[in-house]
Amino acid sequence: MTRLQTLVKNVTVVRPDVPGAEDGEALDLGVVDGKFVRVERDIPAEDADVVVDGRGRVAFPGVVDAHQHWGIYNPLGEDAETESRASAQGGVTTGLTYMRTGQYYLNEGGPYREFFPKVLAASEGRSYIDYAFHLAPMSKEHIGEIPALIEEFGVTSFKIFMFYGGHGLHGASSDQSSFLMIPPDERYDLAHFEFVMRGIQEAREKLTEHAPHVSLSLHCETAEIMTAYTKLVQAEGSLQGLAAYSASRPPHSEGLAVTIASFLADETGLPSINLLHLSSRKALTAALRMAKVFPHVDFRREVTIGHLLADIDTAHGLGGKVNPPLRPREDVEALWEHVLAGDVDWVVSDHACCKDEKKFGEPRDDIFAAKSGFGGAEYLLPGLVSEGRRRGLSYRRIAELTSWNPAQRYGLPGKGTIGVGYDADFCLVDPSATWTVQAEKSESTQEYTPFEGFELGARVTDTWVRGNQVLADGAVTGRPAGRYLHRPYTR
Repeated sequence: MTRLQTLVKNVTVVRPDVPGAEDGEALDLGVVDGKFVRVERDIPAEDADVVVDGRGRVAFPGVVDAHQHWGIYNPLGEDAETESRASAQGGVTTGLTYMRTGQYYLNEGGPYREFFPKVLAASEGRSYIDYAFHLAPMSKEHIGEIPALIEEFGVTSFKIFMFYGGHGLHGASSDQSSFLMIPPDERYDLAHFEFVMRGIQEAREKLTEHAPHVSLSLHCETAEIMTAYTKLVQAEGSLQGLAAYSASRPPHSEGLAVTIASFLADETGLPSINLLHLSSRKALTAALRMAKVFPHVDFRREVTIGHLLADIDTAHGLGGKVNPPLRPREDVEALWEHVLAGDVDWVVSDHACCKDEKKFGEPRDDIFAAKSGFGGAEYLLPGLVSEGRRRGLSYRRIAELTSWNPAQRYGLPGKGTIGVGYDADFCLVDPSATWTVQAEKSESTQEYTPFEGFELGARVTDTWVRGNQVLADGAVTGRPAGRYLHRPYTR
């Protein structure tokens, strides 16, 4: 029998792909060359070079955080290092980052055959976790590049920002062409979205072996509704802060965009659709209705840990500005109803580190002058275990939401669970640790968090990426060993 390089004992192992043991089972973990080679009871200590005492903690599969934004406000190379360190604090072992041409990110336009190699070069050798990129076809030229992006670069997931056609990243905008850096004779609108869908479906039909792993994600908000309501809210003047921002991007804007996206998916024959960061009861209601109307479309529904933990009243300051907005408590409770009912497919962080000097505008208390987005990967698994357990979620269901489901959808069948042959990505969680969130304790370079002062009832203490320990007793350790994942990434 092969000698183990690492053996982890005294843990409760959570396996999302093994029904029955809803709160885990007592198993030992044997690792060789970055893979699990033994997952069984009572492996002798003498079979291993290094024996780790799990101290009775819960071993979760490493989180596949399917929604991050490295490099949106800071240099990509910087974010790849610092925000991957923060990710390890949250049990995240694989980060999937959204990337596009245009302002922010690399601040460049042009074809992806020239742009994407720069993305890979900027992030190479810097991350503590494994990573991949979703790409957004912003122009007609990009649509034509989809097959090459799949075959040559291993990109199997794509994105549409539905509101960019008439609304900016942070608020109303009248100059989308320069913001998006697309040719002046092109428009980023519903017709472009349709052609993106057609391009992806054509690629799926051509590259049949890749088709099961290829999908399209959509940020579902409606530009015209948001622009009009922003004017109304600002003119009326009775709402301030996060409440004003939520009202300026109302939930029915999400629901309408979900409906349009679903109809276009049916029209174009594209069956793999991911509805991102649904933030409200109306958005979830629309998503579930569309699944019934178009049962042949394989819809997946995503929510963020931010929308599950914070609301417009409990979030700490204007740092909680994000798209779609944090909502009133009634919407938070609606999201939890759907999580508990099994209507949500995965939970993500939507991590976008935005430092203080960039986040807040002039005047500092003007929500509409602030930038959108905040970090939160470091609170992803601790937050979901803490709040989810209180509401009745099993450990296995939490692992489905954070690891197995996103790995299966996004072309990562070699990750997502603790099992023989899978990457040895896992973390240890102390489910009895009570602690108070403080931004200064995060490895992120973001100096604030909307979760400041929140009490959480679980903590990630240790994290391994392909058998390399990157978090030990709560402290990041070792050197960056994360790899770019050319998808599909199989066992």
